[in-house]
Amino acid sequence: MTPLSEIRLLALDVDGVLTDGYLYYGARGVTQRFCAGDGAGLVELRRLGFPVALISFRDFPATRRRAADLGIEILCLGSPMKEEALRMICRHLSIECRQALFMGDGLMDLPAIRTAGVGACPADAHPAVRASCDIVTEQAGGCGAVREVVNLILGELPHG
Repeated sequence: MTPLSEIRLLALDVDGVLTDGYLYYGARGVTQRFCAGDGAGLVELRRLGFPVALISFRDFPATRRRAADLGIEILCLGSPMKEEALRMICRHLSIECRQALFMGDGLMDLPAIRTAGVGACPADAHPAVRASCDIVTEQAGGCGAVREVVNLILGELPHG
């Protein structure tokens, strides 16, 4: 595991990490439920100039709206190859993959988790994902898990 003080990118899956994993279908399409605490943490991280990326198999307007509201500009949505997306983002930022923390919850996330320097997941992630991660949060996806990871990163950033 790369020390958190060396992490230069927080990359997140969306469904089951930033959301509770449920998809709410209505007449206008799919809506998602996001945690305000997770968002506040991401805004604080972004305010310090720390890059955040969203990498998701799905591409929903609600995800794009949430990203815009939080100032997250690095988006790889509709991306089934998450490891490839993570590598591309790291190249774009001129960092090594070992300087990235990837947080996911499902089996599709395992390649990216294993490629990143730090793998993280919510408490309710798939058992194989939990077994592969360096950080397993106390909170479930969409219920403060991202804020837990953000707090760990913030605790390692230089102050001043």
